[in-house]
Amino acid sequence: MTQLAVSTDQLETEIRRIGAELAGAFPSSARHPMRALDARALDLAARDRELRAALFRFVDVVPACRSLDDVARHLHGFLEELPDAPPPIAAAMRISDVRAARAAVGAAAAAGVKHMAHRFIVGETPASASRVLRGLWEHGVASSVDLLGEATVTEAEADRYAARCADALERIATESARWPERPTLERDGLGTLPRANVSVKISALTPLLRPDAPERGKHDAAARLRPLLGRARDLGAHVHIDMESLDSREAVLELVLEVLSEPEFSSGPSAGMVLQAYLRDSPELLSLILDWTRSVSRTPPLTVRLVKGAYWDHELVEARQQGWPAPVFEVKADCDRNFEALTRALLDARPDVRVAVASHNLRSVSHAIAYNRLSGGDDRDLEIQVLRGLGDELQDALAARGFRVRTYCPVGDLVAGMAYLVRRLLENTSNESFLHEQATGAGLEELLAAP
Repeated sequence: MTQLAVSTDQLETEIRRIGAELAGAFPSSARHPMRALDARALDLAARDRELRAALFRFVDVVPACRSLDDVARHLHGFLEELPDAPPPIAAAMRISDVRAARAAVGAAAAAGVKHMAHRFIVGETPASASRVLRGLWEHGVASSVDLLGEATVTEAEADRYAARCADALERIATESARWPERPTLERDGLGTLPRANVSVKISALTPLLRPDAPERGKHDAAARLRPLLGRARDLGAHVHIDMESLDSREAVLELVLEVLSEPEFSSGPSAGMVLQAYLRDSPELLSLILDWTRSVSRTPPLTVRLVKGAYWDHELVEARQQGWPAPVFEVKADCDRNFEALTRALLDARPDVRVAVASHNLRSVSHAIAYNRLSGGDDRDLEIQVLRGLGDELQDALAARGFRVRTYCPVGDLVAGMAYLVRRLLENTSNESFLHEQATGAGLEELLAAP
């Protein structure tokens, strides 16, 4: 693609114009009353650190509870540690002290946890998720199915995860063939886009992924990844490799690039990987990926999903424990600036890559759209991605404005999904998160201001 020179003033003006259009397309709370209630509950948690910690601990143990009475007792135990419980919480605690009322409190608490889980997790299996996936497609939204399950510890677990991924590819490819046509979601300037899209974690494909012995883990994971890529190629599906914590990143990157370089996969399947903008060395990592795309003759091109990153707390705590320099940006504005710089670098690198910008931040999304247009790109050559349950309003606004948007849809049971659910709740209730700022009434100018 021939890039046009883009001035800062031009870019900022276009960002504000696009941001205002998208904000105006957000669905009203009257259309989605449950979303409004969820937002109020999460805002309460965001404003009270002790309450947030207690609720997260409660959510984490719910799947292990054996009865509704057990659920109520755990809820009471966590909440009674609060120095000043909000009135609704205090009322629930008084009721849960009465044994006869515990079943009702337990039922309500368990239902609340399940409701929150299903806001983020679309089904326990690909089959049970198919109705949601089709509904999204019919409303102009593509999906990527993530099968929950991380860090397997046995070969049998890794085999089961690989089998689940293969089953998901088969089922989604079969189901999606019956979906109605959606040209915006099915084609870009480089060709056809697969309807079936599955995200895979390398740490779940092998129990041997260790920083001190990366080759052993890579070899073991490759034996399960190759059949998945081969089946995706035959089905015309897309496989996306997720990035996880920093200690596995180098091995995962090497594995993915090595396997995709093999002659067997030179003409497919469509595949992609993730770039985490919260890592300080992400620009160097992007340069490495782009060098690979230019040296390997492969069609279709690699898709790069740009994200902020979901393991910030883990990376920072581990670095401090080990006495290492923080590998992540510790100031949100620094991460946001890096995200925008990486967005521009990726858009400038087309057609060597397909670009997917994953963010719920209205500024970040508007910046990607604005730069793409001003540098000579077409809207159809940029994909915006959001997380199920966190980016629903933005998803709807983007689809209404005719953009290609894809929602990352976790699938799995409640127990397997607890780690994922807690990470998403932490992200949504962070006092520095864009979603928190939006929920607390920050003005549009503030939301769209340059970092």
